[in-house]
Amino acid sequence: MSKQDDIKLLRINYLRGPNIWTYRAVLEVWLDLGGLEDFPSNLLPGFNDRLVALLPALPEHHCGVGEHGGFRQRLQEGTWAGHVLEHVVIELLNLADMPTGFGQTRSTSQRGVYRMVFRARDEQVARTALAEGHRLLMAAINAEFYGAVDVQAAVEKIRAKVDDCYLGPSTVSIVAAATDRRIPHIRLNDGNLVQLGYGASQRRIWTAETDLTSAIAEGIAHDKDLTKSLLATCGVPVPEGEIVNSAQDAWAAAQNIGLPVVVKPSDGNHGRGVSLDLKTQQEVEAAFDVAKRHGTEVMVERFVRGHEHRLLVVGGRVVAAARGEAAWVTGDGTSTVAQLVDAQLNTNPRRGLGEDFPLSQIKTATDGAIVLDLQRQGLSPDAIPAAGREVLIQRNGNVAIDCTDEVHPDVEYIVSLAARVVGLDVAGVDVVAQDISRPLHAQGGAIVEVNAGPGLLMHLKPAEGAPRPVGRAICDHLFPHTADTPDPGQHSYDGRIPIVGIAGSGGTQPIARLVAWLLHLSGRYIGLACRDGLFLDQRCVDTTDCTHWEAGQRLLINRAVQAAVFENGADTILRSGLPYDRCQVGVVTDLGGASDLGEFDITEDDQMFKVLRTQVDAVLPGGAAVLNADHARVVEMQSLCDGEVIFYSTNPNAAAIAAHRGENGRALYVRQDQVVLATGTTEAFLPGLGKLAAWRERHERLGLSEESLLAAVGAAWALAIPLDLIGAGMEAFESTEKPAGRAV
Repeated sequence: MSKQDDIKLLRINYLRGPNIWTYRAVLEVWLDLGGLEDFPSNLLPGFNDRLVALLPALPEHHCGVGEHGGFRQRLQEGTWAGHVLEHVVIELLNLADMPTGFGQTRSTSQRGVYRMVFRARDEQVARTALAEGHRLLMAAINAEFYGAVDVQAAVEKIRAKVDDCYLGPSTVSIVAAATDRRIPHIRLNDGNLVQLGYGASQRRIWTAETDLTSAIAEGIAHDKDLTKSLLATCGVPVPEGEIVNSAQDAWAAAQNIGLPVVVKPSDGNHGRGVSLDLKTQQEVEAAFDVAKRHGTEVMVERFVRGHEHRLLVVGGRVVAAARGEAAWVTGDGTSTVAQLVDAQLNTNPRRGLGEDFPLSQIKTATDGAIVLDLQRQGLSPDAIPAAGREVLIQRNGNVAIDCTDEVHPDVEYIVSLAARVVGLDVAGVDVVAQDISRPLHAQGGAIVEVNAGPGLLMHLKPAEGAPRPVGRAICDHLFPHTADTPDPGQHSYDGRIPIVGIAGSGGTQPIARLVAWLLHLSGRYIGLACRDGLFLDQRCVDTTDCTHWEAGQRLLINRAVQAAVFENGADTILRSGLPYDRCQVGVVTDLGGASDLGEFDITEDDQMFKVLRTQVDAVLPGGAAVLNADHARVVEMQSLCDGEVIFYSTNPNAAAIAAHRGENGRALYVRQDQVVLATGTTEAFLPGLGKLAAWRERHERLGLSEESLLAAVGAAWALAIPLDLIGAGMEAFESTEKPAGRAV
């Protein structure tokens, strides 16, 4: 068989929000199989065996068969290369520790051209996985040299991209907890700054720091001497100590305090530059030089005997605790200390250089504190200990044994008090104690540090003991959900604000303007993104067409916005997805507009159903879809809504409305030239709004039709805006072509 040409990647779109494929972000790839269109997997000699040899778990994918091992069946029966590429990419992502279960491949109207998508938490990671999967697949198709080493290299390349681009493990744990509670999130930079929630209901985290962490509290925690002074004033046990400016001063301070002592930087972190249990002038002065390299000032303090513990305080209570242990190696009579460390300690899979590892790699030759401890044992990194000799390498920094259930209530109280004194809502408190299950005062224990922005990995992946849900604790602290939670309509417990999305091809812009106006009258600070521009509190801040994802994000990031309205074109959904994950109200007016979407292989209005249903799919369980009852296909979307459905029509006798009212549903229509609101058999005219003839005459030049009026009233009704305010607001509504001004 002759060599097959490469599959062409015609177009790659990153769909960030809900889209025609799924609620979540995906990478959509348009593929041209070329000659491979004539060669499904069962017609490529040896292909299936070569592919499975490279990716042994691949055949076990469920695939469309719906059961374990379904993809094996598809390969044997014959499936096309675009579908195979989808599963190869998913498997590579799984091997790179970014599990991805979702993918689809669909043909287009053009022979040999397919649309393939897969779940993509990060765009750059997904693009890297696509490139590596493409290379692997073509090698398997053409029987080119590609082995296990190449697969591992591809996986490592994807892992490296994950490390470079994806959130760190501490941040991921908080974001995952928020996702479990259906709290939305937005990544605000390339690092770990993340917004949880939308608009005025948002909170922000930066790793384990929150926007409730004050700069003053962080500054206090950074100054260890000031921290100790404040804690001692409040009765918290701390070791006596003082700041010194020279090695000679350090020794003098050690004599005043009483040996043994600790020498450490006053503003260091992660245990760097800390030397413990110093008993001689030579040790103290050498430790001063080590500490000086890791901070602006050096502190000498009393040495407290016991184990190192890290207790995590969130919202005033201890949620996790871990105990540390010293790191030792055993001599073999032939290896240097540095070699023993690499062989016996650094091979621990829990040690590494990145933040994904709970324990750090030990740098024997360059860590001054380690070198100092070796010197105290008569050794150096290049020395060869006798066989069987135990050598102390590191006294601190190896906190990885969970002891949460052992913490004495008195210790928990003292540690929580320390966090409150410093002013931190999330704090890592370092405690030295012989036994954490006994009160500190009874054993001479002490709090030695209070840290802002503590690492969470030691609690998420302890070397011993149970992992602790610390991400959930921080999420619950930021979004408390108790019996005392305010009105659920305010969404303070889930980080949401009222969001209204309007989709269709007819009248969506005036509907968006009307809904924003009514929300404004209800007393909220409103954000509006529509074809007329971007509006904040009725002021236009951008005059360009803002029916796109980026403009929508500008509203959701704005802390002032208490409710937001979005006009969503079909091209927005197809090009980038909706700018929000879920909405309280979704309006669909019609299924027109296919003639402008040829680039997406959409040519008929009937194809628009799959596109615009995305707006209905995004409605929250407690929300509502407002649907045009005059369009049969729009009416069919009723079954797709997780919340309530409200139908509207200018025809009071529309079949969909009659059936819906028969099930005690809500509907709007026009009768006697007035707007009627019906719930089941109960009807009422909209108060505050007179005959529609006069209203039509005033607003006809702006393209405001009765259908637009009904859709807007339906959305406001779904938002529980008082009916008299809706009517009066519609009567008073005035609009110019494009209001101008500056937001305040």
